[in-house]
Amino acid sequence: MLRKLIVLILVLSLTSCGNGPTVGPLKPHIAAQAALVHDWPNWGGDEGGVRFSPLDQIDRANVSRLVRAWTYHTGDVADGSNNTSFTTFECTPLVIDDTMYITTPYSRAIALDPETGTELWAFDPGIVKGAQAHWMMINRGVASWKGRGEHRILLATMDGDLWCLNSADGKPVGTFGEAGKVAHGYLGQGGRKLHGDEASPENLPTEWMGSVTSAPVIYKDIVIVGGQLPYLRAYNVTTGALVWERSKIPASDDPDRATWEGAGLAKQGGSFCWSPMSVDSERGLLFVGTDSPTPDFYGGERIGDDRPCNSILALEAFSGRTVWQFQTSHHDVWDYDLPAQPNLITVRRGGREVPAVAVSTKQGFLFVFHRETGEPLFEVLERPVPQSSVPGEKLSATQPFPTAPPPYARQRATPADIATVTPEHEALARENFKRWNIGGLYDAPNERGTVVFPNTIGGGAWGGGCFDPHTGLYYISASNVGSLMKMVPTGKESPKWERVTAEYNNGRFWDNPTRIPFTSPPWSTLTALDLDQGTLAWQVPLGNPESLTGRGITGLGTVSMGGAIVTAGGLVFIAASNDRTFHAFDSATGALLWEAAIDGSGHAVPMTFLGRRSGKQYVVIAAGGGNKFNDHFDDALVAFSLP
Repeated sequence: MLRKLIVLILVLSLTSCGNGPTVGPLKPHIAAQAALVHDWPNWGGDEGGVRFSPLDQIDRANVSRLVRAWTYHTGDVADGSNNTSFTTFECTPLVIDDTMYITTPYSRAIALDPETGTELWAFDPGIVKGAQAHWMMINRGVASWKGRGEHRILLATMDGDLWCLNSADGKPVGTFGEAGKVAHGYLGQGGRKLHGDEASPENLPTEWMGSVTSAPVIYKDIVIVGGQLPYLRAYNVTTGALVWERSKIPASDDPDRATWEGAGLAKQGGSFCWSPMSVDSERGLLFVGTDSPTPDFYGGERIGDDRPCNSILALEAFSGRTVWQFQTSHHDVWDYDLPAQPNLITVRRGGREVPAVAVSTKQGFLFVFHRETGEPLFEVLERPVPQSSVPGEKLSATQPFPTAPPPYARQRATPADIATVTPEHEALARENFKRWNIGGLYDAPNERGTVVFPNTIGGGAWGGGCFDPHTGLYYISASNVGSLMKMVPTGKESPKWERVTAEYNNGRFWDNPTRIPFTSPPWSTLTALDLDQGTLAWQVPLGNPESLTGRGITGLGTVSMGGAIVTAGGLVFIAASNDRTFHAFDSATGALLWEAAIDGSGHAVPMTFLGRRSGKQYVVIAAGGGNKFNDHFDDALVAFSLP
């Protein structure tokens, strides 16, 4: 009892002084952020994915003093050898009521003490781990639901299952689905993917289908799940019963059906939405970024805009009905699906506050819409784009270009952009610039081989952006790398053409052994955009290639994967860079204020919370390396705090 009293006195005294875990005064339109004072209850912080924390115990003046507080190793790590899929640890933990919830690449859910990293419980769904089933193991986190005196954790897995777990002990809730599980995704007999009406609950096949990599979202008593599946489904969070479903194939009375021509519509597989989603509970809206049509790089059998693919959808959360939509790329053949969580933000227009949604893209564009109507808050122009020479292909004559804010990623390269960082690499770059047609955004894939910018990862990748509601600044990282688009005949009836993937790591335009792009740096940036004005606030390189750092060459940026958070302490925390480093930048200027070595590259989104016992602010990052361009694999979850 005496120990608890001493701790309480210490916490209260810290809170009352200038150095304690204070929270600055909040403007009316961000009062909801007060819920984040202690916890991080959703994957994106709040349900709208703003990823802003009002905590300011760690600030510009003291961030340089951050030290590692604890490290937890999941044990789930593989490098792809011995006929196993490789892992990439991309989880963003939740912290709720003094418990941290994480997932591993093998879709295990684990509860930790958030201030020590001590394991409290673990649940293993027993997914298939063989290379034939999964080529890359990912799970980015869980969702949390409270109601009727219960607290449940919703886990969607790489095997396409949705589990409902008791938050206290991790045991499946027996009244949900069948023994705590709903089979969300399937394969048909013989490994054939299901399409259209075949992918419905009454046609349950016997074989496995993947995979859900992003956390589900919660609206009231509904849990909504996407994944690498041609549908989006909502379930009752207490029983697991199906509430509604949206298919990638538009219904016969859906106006989107008129945007397809040819046999390709009936063959749509892949995913409806694999990326994180956002919820506006006040308005009852679900915001979904949709995937590309299939096949990705040849559209000869799917002539037309192919809606609702490559679109931001505002749906009625309780029914799945479309309220409004906007397509960010028409008839996609560049794999420019919407990869990131839409950010539900508030901006200022004409002296008033406007509810908005910010949609980051692989193209390096940020689209900003009125959240209720879909009206662009910055003008969007349909501009002519190059056309295809591949037989049977018919690209859209125009593509949408937002007039503001400016692009945050490289969208074109010329011979003047050849990398000259070392003599040997410059020679290799010049050779490759001669070999391929070096182009830019929306240049058409062709038989010779065109390098387009940004690459198929993005530009802006799945890590997306974060927003400071105090300043109106939006922060996003991007890779300035191109992708090789070379088309060859398949010799089959369908599809007739496909992209060559054997050159340069599945077509991404960098030198495989060194991971150094052939174009001039910076190869990755962190950008701040003013969304009240639609202008660039600042942009700085992010990270350093390890192969060049050893030679004293720094400040170039390195290919990145992951995202940032921003805090009231005036800090942007981000790892993302391919150099096993965690960074803190001044949110106003972009100045690098702190960085620390971590076990593996942090290809994840960090989070922050306030320890309820210690009164200390912690910042946490999954440091697992892996993904598509990293040869180092790890399983470390790392927490930092002030000494």
